[in-house]
Amino acid sequence: MTVPIRAAEFLASHSLTSEAVVGRRLGSASGACSIMKIRVQDLEIRKLEFEHQFQPGEIDLGSEVRQVGLLATDGRAELIREHHGGRETIDDIRLVGKFAGQIEVSCARCLEPVVIPVSRSFDLLYRPSESAERTDEVAINEADTEIGYYSGGGMELEDSLREQILLAVPIKALCRYDCKGLCPVCGVNRNEQLCDCKQSVPDPRWATLGDLKSKLQ
Repeated sequence: MTVPIRAAEFLASHSLTSEAVVGRRLGSASGACSIMKIRVQDLEIRKLEFEHQFQPGEIDLGSEVRQVGLLATDGRAELIREHHGGRETIDDIRLVGKFAGQIEVSCARCLEPVVIPVSRSFDLLYRPSESAERTDEVAINEADTEIGYYSGGGMELEDSLREQILLAVPIKALCRYDCKGLCPVCGVNRNEQLCDCKQSVPDPRWATLGDLKSKLQ
């Protein structure tokens, strides 16, 4: 899936107009979850404001990331009408908001679970997927190659949140800065107990790579 361009950057380089004026809230005060569908036909009338707390499991984060506790999000969606000369227009969806919560991942050294806070603000732009299939466009600038796309007349808030949450996950998480990791021979967690395994003597020709590995850890 294409990563959406930040809307502020796109708006600065295109002649666009916002079509919505009055807000309406998505989500429920009771916390009950339903698919938050953002539809163009609704945005033609007014912008949509959302405020919701997602329970763990309501957003599919894959097998390596798990949500811990509630994930709070709020923001708005609005229609951005792109004019291409004459009567030709493209209806883009601008999604602006933020989220905050906690996730659980595995320690990069010992594989024990690590709970870390995640939060992020986003300002994203999505175009209708059919606009990417146009054959009469000759020049495509760098910004156009990074725009996200929606289909079926709208998009689901959960899909965008999933992408933003995963982008907020650190590349490498440690349970503690001095984690000793697993024994490469017997697999015991060396933070919890010692073992008598003999470590192989490293080949000095690989010393440079060893130093690089230590720096990355």
